[in-house]
Amino acid sequence: MTFDDLGLAQPILRAVHESGYTTPTPIQSQAIPAVMAGGDLLAGAQTGTGKTAGFTLPILHKLAAVDAKRDHHGRVPVRCLILTPTRELAAQVEESVRTYGRFLKLSSMAMFGGVGMQPQIDKLRRGVDILVATPGRLLDHHQQRTLDLSKVEILVLDEADRMLDMGFIHDIKKVLAVVPKDKQSLLFSATFSDEIKALADKLLNKPQVIEVARRNTTAERIEQKVITVGRERKKELLAHLVKSNDWHQVLVFTRMKHGANRLVEYLEQQGISAMAIHGNKSQGARTKALSEFKAGSLQVLVATDIAARGIDIDQLPHVVNYELPNVPEDYVHRIGRTGRAGAEGEALSLVCMDEEGFLADIERLIKQRIPREAVAGFEAPASERPEPIQIGRRTLGGGGGGGRGQGRPGGARPGAGSGSRSGAPAGAPRGNGARSGHGGGRSGGGNGGGYRSGR
Repeated sequence: MTFDDLGLAQPILRAVHESGYTTPTPIQSQAIPAVMAGGDLLAGAQTGTGKTAGFTLPILHKLAAVDAKRDHHGRVPVRCLILTPTRELAAQVEESVRTYGRFLKLSSMAMFGGVGMQPQIDKLRRGVDILVATPGRLLDHHQQRTLDLSKVEILVLDEADRMLDMGFIHDIKKVLAVVPKDKQSLLFSATFSDEIKALADKLLNKPQVIEVARRNTTAERIEQKVITVGRERKKELLAHLVKSNDWHQVLVFTRMKHGANRLVEYLEQQGISAMAIHGNKSQGARTKALSEFKAGSLQVLVATDIAARGIDIDQLPHVVNYELPNVPEDYVHRIGRTGRAGAEGEALSLVCMDEEGFLADIERLIKQRIPREAVAGFEAPASERPEPIQIGRRTLGGGGGGGRGQGRPGGARPGAGSGSRSGAPAGAPRGNGARSGHGGGRSGGGNGGGYRSGR
């Protein structure tokens, strides 16, 4: 099958061909006809499978086929609303809309926090067909009556699993209350958890269900490897790997923003160009780091989980878990940054003995054992013993006993949240008033800035 077989309008096919694509991925070949048919859709596809084009292409086709009904001011109403969990993903999805819709007379914009509202208000006044937004900033506009959602024909929840992890369920419910009930709804998620199924039951009407990957699986083209290392030797080992392998484009994950900053300082001292992206970075700094990394002029991009969601770089060769995530599903999302859309990729995890419990949880989730090796000179000294891992004010038990339930009463899921200021996992957004996991109220501390992440 080629894109020409899917019935897309010629201007869209022209944009797809000029972008260098001829054959749709499995999620695209199934989702595009389903969306064009007009019914609701529940789609499960792990990151890197091409799901963004799986919904943007048929949406462009449908909206271009029918002229918008303008309001009494002659403005185009918002006809399609795409909700995403993070600013980076919103920008990426809207860029795809512009790329594939460049030969159509459809307008689009990305809406997120961390930047001024007035330019967004000005663009809304001119009319927007397709709005890609994060939940918090979208509701800000709605509350200030600068945004009308009463004419939405298509609603998309992208990365719905991440939105639930970030505690956006209440915002999603608020959005559902103000968009028309008679609309087409599409829900895309990397995993089909019980929470996702519950959300789908509320949002979707007799949906077609597509799942192109086994639940919580890692891409088969990604070579995974664990390198065991002494607790205090990680940064030296990372610098050694970058230099000895002559790596030029490496995405590195840390759990916390201050750890990302310290690692960047060390790598720069070693002559390795590096920048960090996390919730405390301004949008300008994050955009600059991403653009330099995509262009290949920046060797190492150090990211926290929340900032990295939405990074979409073709042919990214290396992902390194400098620290393992304490939420096993985040491992799947992290390494999914490489090996995208059929490309080969390598995912290395630098694991000290404190993280053996996290590693055991990850291997249980992905149902495979990740090969271990060591690099001479960087092993843990014989006297080293496992120590608990501090995340905010919470202590998670390191070592070999399983990481998830340790240090939490009753083994609660990270982010199930008491609403306390610092008791949040690294995999969730943080900040002054940031969301705290699943219904845990709003909390600060951990990853994030002085705004609600995702706003």
